Amino acid sequence: MENTHYISSEVLSLEQLQEIISQNRMLSLSEEAKVNIQKCRDYLDKKMATNDKPIYGINTGFGSLCNVKISNENLSQLQENLVKSHACGTGDEVPQEIVKIMLLLKIQSLSYGHSGVQLITVERLIDFYNNDILPVIYTQGSLGASGDLAPLAHLSLPLLGEGEVTFEGKKIHASEVMKKFNWQPIVLQSKEGLALLNGTQFMSSYGCYILMKAAKYSYFADVIGAISLEGFDGRIEPFNELIHMVRPHKGQIVTARRMNELLEGSQIIAQPKEHVQDPYSFRCIPQVHGASKDTIDYVKKVFKTEINSVTDNPNIFIGEDVIISGGNFHGQPLAMTLDFLAIALSELGSISERRTYQLISGLRGLPAFLVDNPGLNSGFMIPQYTAASIASQNKQLATPASVDSIVSSNGQEDHVSMGANAATKCLKVMENLERILAIELMNASQAISYRQPLQSSEFIESFLKSYRAEVPLVKDDRILHYDIVNSVSFLNSFMVELED
Repeated sequence: MENTHYISSEVLSLEQLQEIISQNRMLSLSEEAKVNIQKCRDYLDKKMATNDKPIYGINTGFGSLCNVKISNENLSQLQENLVKSHACGTGDEVPQEIVKIMLLLKIQSLSYGHSGVQLITVERLIDFYNNDILPVIYTQGSLGASGDLAPLAHLSLPLLGEGEVTFEGKKIHASEVMKKFNWQPIVLQSKEGLALLNGTQFMSSYGCYILMKAAKYSYFADVIGAISLEGFDGRIEPFNELIHMVRPHKGQIVTARRMNELLEGSQIIAQPKEHVQDPYSFRCIPQVHGASKDTIDYVKKVFKTEINSVTDNPNIFIGEDVIISGGNFHGQPLAMTLDFLAIALSELGSISERRTYQLISGLRGLPAFLVDNPGLNSGFMIPQYTAASIASQNKQLATPASVDSIVSSNGQEDHVSMGANAATKCLKVMENLERILAIELMNASQAISYRQPLQSSEFIESFLKSYRAEVPLVKDDRILHYDIVNSVSFLNSFMVELED
């Protein structure tokens, strides 16, 4: 089938993930994945039939109850109880786009044949994905250490015909969807509940979703920064390749090169300048934007490893004939990189707000607050307040979550990653960055209009023509809230692919 992605042991890249999501591809298990899942389940069934010893999470309780042995006749009830008791999520609902990624990544992780799940369980998750049956999951409840227990419990409830899902635009009980598709609830076998709940798919999905947006808005930071530079009548010299080759950080070089490409052919940048230097928010765009680019690249590598990993517990190794309880569910690698990513995105917003401030300051021949007849008109005075408020909130949100830990499960789980909190606040930083850059675009596009009849580059003029169709120039004061909303929508309408 043309529009189908086959789950297999091949490495899944973030670029492929973006393609699967954006092209609305169906999922299907490869024959290799089916064999791996079934072989592991058969091995576990055989092991349980011939083994009386306690094996964590398979015939024992969970967490600090790991020493409580469970009889074989109660193993299915044990797994069902686990899913129900751990569905303790609260707070806002997880965005549906992220829930869909969670389904995909959970399917991917279970497909490697180290988790002991039934084939029908994985296939039902694929049915949910392919039919846009999206479990209702909540943002709060995970410590990011025994896996994302609470969020993944809510992801798993519909397998049992429990919990709520969003289907065809409505929130309904999972049992209604089961009736519609004539599905029977899955009867969980030994270990399955633990395999479903242990894992980092909540943190991973947030990270992947944010990275897709981060690549796009890192690009827009350069484009909008170039428009601001033109509006401010800035200099081209700080983007000369010679400067960056003697301090060859990759992101710095890429940013400087892009700025030169964006400004190629501009009459504004080519005109003689009265000033010798520009403020840092313009002059240091390659160094600041570049550092954020390098951070995004690093975080991408960590998440690429994570989404191609087995993160439940215990892990089953058929060839070695061992079942090992370890800690692959611990979210520390993700928590730290999500914190790092939040800092990088916050900085893109911080320098953007400073450019906005410079543009409204009445410098370089621009009118105060970028409007004719200032005084009668306040012009762009207050959008800068808004950007400053949001940029400051991002600085607060950039405080690391990963340095925190609270003991849980009677001391058994005595160090946790807080990666789920890192994930949700990183998304907020990303959403804030969208608004800060939208406000800079409003100001930059207004400022550059005062450089007419001089023209900027062909690309920038074309970009601004499209933008002006959505957000006209401000001649007299109007309600600028709508301009901010329309500017965000304009930026969101562009599709920018991740670079490999």
